[in-house]
Amino acid sequence: MTMVLLTALGVGGATMIGAIIGFLFQKQSHRFSDIVLSFAAGVMLAAAVLGLILPSLEYGGKFGIVMTVAGIFVGALCLNFIDKLVPHLHKMVGADIETHNNAGLNKVLLFVMAIAIHNLPEGIAAGVGFGSENLSQALLIAGGIALQNIPEGMVIIAPMLAAGVSKGKTLICALLTGVVEIIGTLIGYFAVNLSTAVLPFMLAFAGGTMLYVISDEMIPETHAHGSERGATYALLIGFCVMLVTDVLLG
Repeated sequence: MTMVLLTALGVGGATMIGAIIGFLFQKQSHRFSDIVLSFAAGVMLAAAVLGLILPSLEYGGKFGIVMTVAGIFVGALCLNFIDKLVPHLHKMVGADIETHNNAGLNKVLLFVMAIAIHNLPEGIAAGVGFGSENLSQALLIAGGIALQNIPEGMVIIAPMLAAGVSKGKTLICALLTGVVEIIGTLIGYFAVNLSTAVLPFMLAFAGGTMLYVISDEMIPETHAHGSERGATYALLIGFCVMLVTDVLLG
């Protein structure tokens, strides 16, 4: 349980680290953020497949393939439903922010709320990873999500400051988006520990949410500023780094 708590704090704290970087480098180039986000996408892709989907098949037994496929699609559909209610990164971060008026401020607060809402299933994915009792895989999954949270935390800062939000309130908003992820991690952990029967489905569900985030949020964002080739190779590097790490950890 101690490890789960530390992991939850680490996953949520990564957003805060990203926010601090955003304060220090408010005018960082799109190319830099695209490369970082692409690397994180590769790490998350490997984590979803190796740490969640393949173990789901293993634990599912006779009907493993059915539970895994169902879990992947239910996870993706849940995030798709959330997207219908609150659009996320690539739909909002590029929008023009009107400064010093209520319309601009409301747009920015909607953007921050979108990140917070999307952080909940990501946190659940991190917590579910511990249900397999494979500590190395669970930490790899959490590490991939935490890495993705850093550039996500970075992009919160500039729009809020541009809309006239004070530095203190901006920092608090970034902190709250990380807290949501901590809560999600604990929900995921306790859900699979209450009933091991749901473990295969929950693993696949978490994998489906991660695949959805990668395809619908991360890749479009990294290909929106002319960095397609660099972003593609960064994704491949992230995937291979995760693959090698998984093999070395056994």
